[in-house]
Amino acid sequence: MSFNDLFSANSISGSGMTAESYRMEVIANNIANANSTRSANGGPFRRQDVVFAEVLGSATRGAPGPNFRGVQVVDRIEDPSELPRVFMPGHPDADAEGFVQMPNVQLPIEMVNLLTASRAYEANLRAAQTFRQMSEQALALLRG
Repeated sequence: MSFNDLFSANSISGSGMTAESYRMEVIANNIANANSTRSANGGPFRRQDVVFAEVLGSATRGAPGPNFRGVQVVDRIEDPSELPRVFMPGHPDADAEGFVQMPNVQLPIEMVNLLTASRAYEANLRAAQTFRQMSEQALALLRG
């Protein structure tokens, strides 16, 4: 094990915290626009989601199997699911029949996604803290 491999676990935790933080921002944006019937695209807001991908290190050492280096956000996609129609005849965006197309954001789903992103962030934070404590204990042992 090289010296750089020693800190790769901390790097993986850092990349996980960065990715989960971005995911929480996207979820917060979904919640904030849960009732937005007009977006920059012209129609109602569409729920967005984050796509993660693993980061692979260079395989210069010839070790078998993948060399994981963490996770990164590779895309921010819109949910193509159908937009619900709600009868609101007094709404300024209502059609001739009185129906308004609302965003496809469902608050219970967003809250569950926010909770899982928060838990994943906390797990990565706990792993980084544990690595730090282990490093401090190892240095204390070396000092005598």
